[in-house]
Amino acid sequence: MSRGRPVRGAPLGFTWRLFVSLGLVVLACGVTLLGVALVVAPQIFQGHLRTALGASVEPEVQRHVDEAFADAMITSMGIALPVALLVAFAVTWVVAQRLGRSVAAVAEATDRLARGDLAVRVEVPAVGPELALLADAFNAMASRLADSETMRSRLIGDLAHELRTPLASIEATVEAVVDGVLPADGATLATLVDQTGRLKHLVADMAAVSRAEERQLDLHPRPVDLAALSTDAVAAAGARFAAADVRLDVEVVGPAPVVRADPQRLTEVLANLLDNALRHTPGGGAVRVVVRSGPHVAVLEVVDTGEGFDPSDSERIFERFYRADSSRTRSTAGSGIGLTIARAIVAGHGGTLTATSAGRGTGATFRLELPRLATG
Repeated sequence: MSRGRPVRGAPLGFTWRLFVSLGLVVLACGVTLLGVALVVAPQIFQGHLRTALGASVEPEVQRHVDEAFADAMITSMGIALPVALLVAFAVTWVVAQRLGRSVAAVAEATDRLARGDLAVRVEVPAVGPELALLADAFNAMASRLADSETMRSRLIGDLAHELRTPLASIEATVEAVVDGVLPADGATLATLVDQTGRLKHLVADMAAVSRAEERQLDLHPRPVDLAALSTDAVAAAGARFAAADVRLDVEVVGPAPVVRADPQRLTEVLANLLDNALRHTPGGGAVRVVVRSGPHVAVLEVVDTGEGFDPSDSERIFERFYRADSSRTRSTAGSGIGLTIARAIVAGHGGTLTATSAGRGTGATFRLELPRLATG
């Protein structure tokens, strides 16, 4: 018997077993009803007869009355009981059929899912909340498996594509050294170390974004002052911005909002947003972090005066390895998954991360929204 497949050739399927079980219950109820009626009904009838006619009932009359009652009783029960059983068995068969079809549909879909058909879904049956919950749970599981498979395929494709460049560089450098074209000096070794470092960083980033997109992040949420966290992140990035001649400021509008989040993960999000802003803002430009409270949400915006992007790319820039400016090299454009990781982390906190720009050369705004904790 193959694992994960329904049992073929069983003596009775689920529908028949359910029908037989319910039928036996109906039959037992019918037999019990008949037995109780035959025992109790004559006694009740005799009591009413004695009350109506008194104790002086002639034996012949008594015999005819008893025979008439017995005939009426047997005839009535003989007709009523089979009809009742027939109706009960018909209803039982209909119920068993509906339940059986629903269970069989889930079993067949499970078998197809086990054999790799991740697109299979089941209709939610209208036979009760339990089976509806089972169908919903199966569909949710199948959707999750399909999403995981899609992410796995994309991850393999993206990783193969991104590894090609550093591996080709390492291969070319090693071949040049072997052929005597390049000397095995410090500069050559530094190139190899740099390329292997990029490989290590890329693999680590891919693992991180895969965990984030599949909601497998290890989050430790607690109340966090978003203004204080932003101030610390800006202070940590200040030296890099100053070296690039890009002004970096933080502005808190109104009372500082408090959110429930993992401070380390939220710092990682803000660091990715600041790194992205720095890469795309030329010297003499400015980046501003704005923190404020909105209706039921805390808002954090990273606003830069940099390159901006086409409004049609507002969603694509969050895709792995997507670069709006194809002329930028991998060494200057980063790994290409920082924004992907940031959005996945924010989604894991129940928030949103969006980007807007009026077009090339107009700067960009990245807006983060998280549920705000009530204070006071």
